[in-house]
Amino acid sequence: MFTHSKMARYAAVGTLVILGGVGLSARAEEPIQHLGPVGPHEPIMTTVGSKGVIAFYEPDGTHCGLYAVVYTLNDESGASGTQVRIRLAARQVINIDSPDNKSVSLQCGDYAEMLKIVDPSTVVAAGPPR
Repeated sequence: MFTHSKMARYAAVGTLVILGGVGLSARAEEPIQHLGPVGPHEPIMTTVGSKGVIAFYEPDGTHCGLYAVVYTLNDESGASGTQVRIRLAARQVINIDSPDNKSVSLQCGDYAEMLKIVDPSTVVAAGPPR
């Protein structure tokens, strides 16, 4: 899914985005938001309680190679960032929760054509129960 050199490049870009974004959010009243849906390599930027989330994906056939960075808002040091990588199948959803009981759900589109924020109560589970 991700080669080592691509991952290193994405990690560097993610770190720069976090450090740049933290500086902006510390000066601005509201953090920058971009709620999508987005295409490949375009960021979704949102907040989840006291956390900021930056997520983008790389298409991998019909799957989304999701890359997300979760960080504490107003952390001027930039040290709070956590990186997450996951491969989502078409229409699969991942939930990102914050310690203050807030959540954001990201869904891979059909044929990996987009990534979007969804309301988890509207997502229908598929397949047999486990």
